[in-house]
Amino acid sequence: MNIQQLYEFCLSKKAVREYFPFDEDTLVFKVGGKMFCLTSLKEWEKGTPALNLKGDPEKNQELRAEYEGINPGFHMNKTYWNTVDFNSDVSDKMMLKLINHSYELIYKSLTKKLRDEIEKSH
Repeated sequence: MNIQQLYEFCLSKKAVREYFPFDEDTLVFKVGGKMFCLTSLKEWEKGTPALNLKGDPEKNQELRAEYEGINPGFHMNKTYWNTVDFNSDVSDKMMLKLINHSYELIYKSLTKKLRDEIEKSH
């Protein structure tokens, strides 16, 4: 997966917007104003891309034990966030699954009113 594929995949999801809330390097994808995926553009340029993705705390522990390329979230709450390295033992298929899971967790956490508004607009 390259940065363009990641970009298109994330933006293809319902009500997703891109932001640079921290600096011009950190690309953040949000749904309903809440982050579900972050990545450093400089790391993509260096050939060491990674994503920060939200996950279930128990599942995060399992994933970290199973994959070398999944570690506690860099600069994030390490209970809920993982940093997932590309160019590691995490396949593109698994990466997409983890992005989907992060999106779903955030989407489900939105208020019913906001979810209803999103559903109406899509």
